Amino acid sequence: MSANLNRRKFLIYTSAIVSGSLIPIACSNNQTPPTTNSSSAFKIAIALPGVISDKAWNQSGYEGVQLAKQKLGVETAHVEKVAQADQTEVLSDFARRGYNLVIAHGGQFDAALQQIAPQFPNTFFIGVNGNVFGANIASLRINHLQASYLCGIIAAAMTKSNKLAYIAGQKFQATQEELRGFELGAKSIKKDVQITSTFTGDWNDVAKAKEATLALISTGADVIYQWLDSASAAVLQTASDKGVYAFGNTTDQSDIAPLAVLTSAVKHLDVAITYLAELAQKKEIKGQVYKLGLERPDILTLGKFSNAVPQPVQKQVLDTKQQIIDKKINL
Repeated sequence: MSANLNRRKFLIYTSAIVSGSLIPIACSNNQTPPTTNSSSAFKIAIALPGVISDKAWNQSGYEGVQLAKQKLGVETAHVEKVAQADQTEVLSDFARRGYNLVIAHGGQFDAALQQIAPQFPNTFFIGVNGNVFGANIASLRINHLQASYLCGIIAAAMTKSNKLAYIAGQKFQATQEELRGFELGAKSIKKDVQITSTFTGDWNDVAKAKEATLALISTGADVIYQWLDSASAAVLQTASDKGVYAFGNTTDQSDIAPLAVLTSAVKHLDVAITYLAELAQKKEIKGQVYKLGLERPDILTLGKFSNAVPQPVQKQVLDTKQQIIDKKINL
């Protein structure tokens, strides 16, 4: 069974548990609490910073626990729109309610995981995009640098102004890694290319995303690599409106702005999450950072190429991708 609880109703639900019974308020507004009568079932919960309909980061996390439910027969629950101030409360409550595996979907949860995990040794925690590990904590990292390196090659080939840009919601290790890969890939083609980065402070704020995009375009940037959640479409559409190029992220976002999107860094987080969930279910998961890259095409790959990308550039990118897989290029 899968429970769909937004943050406010999640907190109402958890405060309403009394001696194993549930006060009816928990089921109001079509919110379904998780089942608790199947004590032997392996239970997975995920805390999401945004909404599951963003067609990007949060949706991919939600689809991960749904795929785990389908493939592994586990029980699942999720909470959307978890603010940073509420992270420890949400993660703790999942652990108190006996969830075997609790997933924090974003590197911004790292501090909360370090604080909470030692208090609940019988629960295993995973930080997606994180950089923490311990006795009962692992981090799941996609090799963002590899995918962004390939996008950097395309960007350098397509730019006319020699000015590229990177937009993300927050600055932490994963976004810095992705920015670094984009820069390395671009400079492997044009050493004098310039890359400007900006962080909006909010993964979902459409107005901030559009404002940041327009500001970068005004400085001459004509190719933009973005990593946002619900706000990603604003970047892509703004780029299209202004006649500049951009990259999709997490999912193949070419359909959002077909004239602008050159390709997308596609991260199949549903497959990656299910992979670690299966390890946890088998009690084989370890307290380490699991970094998965292009060697797992079912997890990390590129989306469709735009027709604007010349065939020789496409071939160069695919050849470079294979060299990375073969470890002839170490990233």
